[in-house]
Amino acid sequence: MPAPEKIFDETFLTMRSKLIDIAAALDRIDHAAEGGEIDDPRRDRIDEAIRILLDDAQPAERAKRLQHLFSRPYDAQWRKVLGI
Repeated sequence: MPAPEKIFDETFLTMRSKLIDIAAALDRIDHAAEGGEIDDPRRDRIDEAIRILLDDAQPAERAKRLQHLFSRPYDAQWRKVLGI
């Protein structure tokens, strides 16, 4: 397994770029809302995702928690629901 410092060095610029992209998108949305909030449950999920990223209590579980946050709940009838 590579050392954490090596992984960080290899991924830093990509992570930095993605974080700046997210911040810029949120800034555009907030500027367009002129100080108001948008009523969209997806924005609530984005805000929750940011909280998950900042949660030091479960650092090894961030990706799993984000995946669950943005996934549909499992439905045993998914084939029928999706017409497959």
